[in-house]
Amino acid sequence: MVKSSNPSGSIIIFAYLVVYIVWGSTFFFIEKALHAFPPFVLGSIRFIIAGSLLMFYCWVKGYKIYIKSAVKDAALVGFLLLFVDMAAIIWSEQYISSAIVSILSAATAIWFIILDKPKWKENFSSIPTLLGLILGFLGVVMLFAEQIFGASANDGDNDKKLTAMIVMTVGTIGWTVGSLISKYNKKSENKKSAEPNAVKEPEEDLNVMVKTAWQMVVAGIAFTTVALLNGEYKNFEFNSVPLEYWGAMVYLALLGSILAFSCYIFLLQYRPATEVSTYAYVNPIVALILVHFFTDHVVSRMQIIGLAVVLFSVLLMNWNLYRDSSIIKNYKRRRKIRKLRHMAPKSSIPRIVEVAEFGQKKTKKPKENPEKGSSSSESTNTDKNKGKSFDQEFYD
Repeated sequence: MVKSSNPSGSIIIFAYLVVYIVWGSTFFFIEKALHAFPPFVLGSIRFIIAGSLLMFYCWVKGYKIYIKSAVKDAALVGFLLLFVDMAAIIWSEQYISSAIVSILSAATAIWFIILDKPKWKENFSSIPTLLGLILGFLGVVMLFAEQIFGASANDGDNDKKLTAMIVMTVGTIGWTVGSLISKYNKKSENKKSAEPNAVKEPEEDLNVMVKTAWQMVVAGIAFTTVALLNGEYKNFEFNSVPLEYWGAMVYLALLGSILAFSCYIFLLQYRPATEVSTYAYVNPIVALILVHFFTDHVVSRMQIIGLAVVLFSVLLMNWNLYRDSSIIKNYKRRRKIRKLRHMAPKSSIPRIVEVAEFGQKKTKKPKENPEKGSSSSESTNTDKNKGKSFDQEFYD
């Protein structure tokens, strides 16, 4: 839901920059931190820090911290979104470039189309969606082929790279399943509350920040459990980690998990969701740039082409959503008025606006009273006055 009173433009721009750049850079900083932290220890420390700090912030703000049903749902979603998906990302970046991981992460839209059963009829009857689905699979296949048969395939780690890409793909499926569970759980709750015969009792729910804090805590516990069971914590020495890698850890926990997510929630409150979702197109580009300039990985032409194909496929799969957004509708309406303005005299512009707005708002016309002959002349004079004021405002 978009609020009517928008904050200043500088705050909006700052929030977008954080979501675009910080979230895009987390892939790079994960790869950097893996030089000193084992994968599950990395996830454990990151989400324990982020979850604890975010929970403390919610407690200071006075938010309710615990509701059994809400925490249970948050735990399931957090396990799928932040543990399964992030574990796949962190583990995969041991063997493949963070740029490849970011592109495969952007291809999550493929699984949303395939696994969102209630929207199958809508999705699979849309030509742009089907084309985007085909292109998305093509882009992923190109990335697989580049890693296995490309110039970097001669280092003898083909099996590990293939395994890492499969694990990464499974992680994106986990992210999709968690997102769909969260989506339809919320819809079912809204549907029950809207039933006319339902007992309308106010149901308590947790603030979205509290739910996210619980998701991070659950992910941190899951990472810690795995790290203890597989011996990563046993062989890990905190004192042996150089300061720069602790810096990468702090960046991931504070900026990547807390600040970027807070900006994302902030933008959803004040900007259309279709506009905010553009971070999915920018994040892989940021990751690719950082890999090219600050790592030893070679960004090949096939990777760039694969990125372009995947991002274009995501655009096509979201085409109907963007087409129906208020931003596009308002743009088309302004363009129509601008075009008609040059084809008609100034006195007809109010009529052009009326035609452009036809069908958007249905107003009942008052019945004409034949006994009052002056009503038509009065309405004509009123229209003229409105026309003059609109002309003046329009051309100013």
